[in-house]
Amino acid sequence: MTTPGRLPYPVTLSGDGITLREWRDDDLDELVAMLDEPDIARWTPMPSPFDTEAGIAYLKRARQGRVSGQRIQLVITTDGVKPLGEVLLFGVDAGLREAELGYLVSAQHRRRGLAAGALSLLSAYARSTLKLSRLLLRIDPGNTASTAVARRCGYRLTGEPPILQEGPYGPSSLDTWELVSVGGGSRMERLRNVASRRYGRRG
Repeated sequence: MTTPGRLPYPVTLSGDGITLREWRDDDLDELVAMLDEPDIARWTPMPSPFDTEAGIAYLKRARQGRVSGQRIQLVITTDGVKPLGEVLLFGVDAGLREAELGYLVSAQHRRRGLAAGALSLLSAYARSTLKLSRLLLRIDPGNTASTAVARRCGYRLTGEPPILQEGPYGPSSLDTWELVSVGGGSRMERLRNVASRRYGRRG
């Protein structure tokens, strides 16, 4: 169910061996294990250490955000059950038809294409169902794994000024990426992007 001006709730998305679903209270242990990890604390404003109390508060905020229609915050799974990561859509501007997305994957489940698969699923949903035309990511350039996911999914750097973000390990400087094509685009588009990066744009 949804009402005008609110994001749909609940949502389940599936494709390419990935299922995205809503957070549940019984995900608490997996959530704590996933977010109590240095790399996640380094690149996000998550509390560190991330303990059970932080997990309970996180799930409460996630549910409030979903019920109120302020954001889409989904668990990444391959079986519809075990949480392996998370993908989000938030900061929706209805007038500009834009929103920001984010993603993370548990340390032991990285390098399986889960982040890219989840981001592609939610990006496609945002374009086709939510009718959003501008989808953005904010990524510290030092987070090379995340920038690789962004490129793979068709996002490109915008050249906008960096945004400063404070986290447990100090400030981050976030670059803005914008979706150019869902799923990384055609082979010709990718070749044009490579040429543009190497030689610069021409008339």
